[in-house]
Amino acid sequence: MTVTTVPVDLPGRAYDILIGPGLLDQAGGHVAAMGGRRHICIVTDETVSGLHLAQLQASLSDAGLTSAALALPAGEATKCWAALQRTVDWLLDEKVERGDVILAFGGGVIGDLAGFAAAILRRGVRFVQLPTTLLAQVDSSVGGKTGINSSHGKNLIGAFHQPSLVLADTALLNTLAPRDFLAGYGEVVKYGLLGDEDFFDWLEAQGPALAAGDSAARVRAVTRSCQMKADIVRRDETEQGDRALLNLGHTFGHALEAATGYSDRLLHGEGVAIGCALAFELSARMGLCSQEDPSRVRAHLRAMGMKVDIADIPGELPDAAGLLALMGQDKKVQDGKLRFILAHGIGHAFITSHVPTDMVFGVLRDALATVPSVTQHH
Repeated sequence: MTVTTVPVDLPGRAYDILIGPGLLDQAGGHVAAMGGRRHICIVTDETVSGLHLAQLQASLSDAGLTSAALALPAGEATKCWAALQRTVDWLLDEKVERGDVILAFGGGVIGDLAGFAAAILRRGVRFVQLPTTLLAQVDSSVGGKTGINSSHGKNLIGAFHQPSLVLADTALLNTLAPRDFLAGYGEVVKYGLLGDEDFFDWLEAQGPALAAGDSAARVRAVTRSCQMKADIVRRDETEQGDRALLNLGHTFGHALEAATGYSDRLLHGEGVAIGCALAFELSARMGLCSQEDPSRVRAHLRAMGMKVDIADIPGELPDAAGLLALMGQDKKVQDGKLRFILAHGIGHAFITSHVPTDMVFGVLRDALATVPSVTQHH
């Protein structure tokens, strides 16, 4: 089994991302090598624990480690104060010490929540990310952003706390529902769109094989995504500048997620994909990129069977003014001005606060106009 290693080169907090099929069986050896107490606490969710927990615990046991697991309800609603308190209390009950290692075993929700618990427990305990979804493997498990949601918006409460190791077992992606896999693919496409046109070209050619389960293609897609994220995080760990590029599609996407109540109507990666299409549409209208670019983005998402337009979201949505107001709630607002990630073309994204509100309004209004006979409410 070949394992690919992507180093995240942060001074004093460097760690490796290991990528490949079958890594779960090797997890025990990697964790044991980190030292600390021989008792490992695993934070997971009920879906992942049903599928994979026994395999992880067997691997830990083979390496001479004991373990205990807390399985939280699956889903975005778990990223809340109550679940955080439950997790921290459980870790304290398990007598977790500062030199111990906590395992975050699940998708982005578990990685964010368990990472935040690790950040605040005893002012910082080491943790390992074991991401089980495509979205978590290419995005949320890397870079040290941890946190929970608030009634005011997503990820508004959190901390930067880098993992000590990331183990991305690409074989675990085989158990994802197609919709969940494609939602994660929204983040993969984002990397090509923001900084690597060659990668986007490759995805156009290999995307269908990737979705169909081609193992080598999956490893390559996860690896390239992680390399790009690691490079950006190394330059700008706490998002003072370049790291904001990773938010391509998110300003629109988060507003759409808020509009749908963070429910199953719209998964995060689906919101990102629609948001990327809207960001390219806005870029084209502002004369920043060619008219062909948004069409190409949408054609690829469509070919992958993904949500592409606001019209693809089921149920009622706010009108353009309502969506614009939701965009104003985003973390990326600076001095009351929305920051957008726009593009000079595929692979050439940049950050700007100089976007005329009426142009954003127009893009939203026109996108909503394609929604079939929906009564738009404020």
